[in-house]
Amino acid sequence: MDFGLSEEQEMLQETIRGFAQNECPTTRLRELFDKGEGHDPALWTALAEMGIAGLIVPEEHGGAGMELLDLALVAEVLGEYAIPGPFLGHALAIRGVMLAGSAEQQAKILPDLADGSQIATAALQEGDADWTPESWTARVRGGRLTGEKTIVSHAGIADRILVGLDAGGLAWVDTRGEGVVIEDLGGIDRTRPVYRVRFEGAPAEVLEGGGGNAWQLVETAAVLLAADAFGAATKLIDIDVAYAMEREQFGQPIAQFQAIKHTIARLGTDIEPARALFWYAAHCQDAIPDEAARAASVAKAHITDRAMNAARESVELHGGYGFTWECEVQMWFKRIMLDRSLLGTPDQWRERTAVLGEY
Repeated sequence: MDFGLSEEQEMLQETIRGFAQNECPTTRLRELFDKGEGHDPALWTALAEMGIAGLIVPEEHGGAGMELLDLALVAEVLGEYAIPGPFLGHALAIRGVMLAGSAEQQAKILPDLADGSQIATAALQEGDADWTPESWTARVRGGRLTGEKTIVSHAGIADRILVGLDAGGLAWVDTRGEGVVIEDLGGIDRTRPVYRVRFEGAPAEVLEGGGGNAWQLVETAAVLLAADAFGAATKLIDIDVAYAMEREQFGQPIAQFQAIKHTIARLGTDIEPARALFWYAAHCQDAIPDEAARAASVAKAHITDRAMNAARESVELHGGYGFTWECEVQMWFKRIMLDRSLLGTPDQWRERTAVLGEY
């Protein structure tokens, strides 16, 4: 039994890691973070040319035909480098079309998403806490969509939006059409700005491949958020180590102080074992569907919780400097905050885990 990644999967991560190191080092990330747009067209185009935009799209529709685990591995590296861009929403929109679109709809929609020429996002959450499909109220009547969604990543630049409907359905909407009002909410994570989107009788195409797939889509989101948070947390630990080796106090690096090195070691032992949680959760979505729901719940709850703890302790390890805008820790701290809160907090996912386990 092999619990490791294949050579192809390791190569995939190293390729993206090399790209991120060259094209979006911390100095470039800082420039993009200060702008607050959360998007660099050149960066997105380059990622799309590498096949990231259509990684899980079937080959007959122009994609790479890879699995959810491969997508999660990409999310990990993008979180590790806090890469700005619409990857999360775009990947979820594609996943939704693959889950609920008819064969004709998939053939029509997916090719333009696979090559990144169109950017899509997913609008799932309503209000501050209405993230479960049972609570959604957006509805399509007579081909027109009404409702409001919040915390929609990159809606301001998206060409299309996948919208979660009442009764667990999904619909496809042109953001440039009538009846779509998009409001920038700012958001704390400047690498992934969020928006409120109101649909006021917007023309919408309901995906016809069957309702009831919304929970699968939310669980995919949970896995990708967990993978992103894992990558961000590992990066923060690397930043902590480098800072502790460089920063001197009383004539020696602070890394020599027991309180510092024990804290960093504990963070490492907190985070590293959690890698298997998102690997397994992603694998279940393709290969072990009976386990997928609970595995996604556990991964989202545990990893985003541990990552947030690592972020808080990273700020403390940097002392007073850790609270400042100038300290690079804040970029990953805010990335993890969004991963933790979007589509349910750790406590809410733990509660769902208990329900799924019939406790």
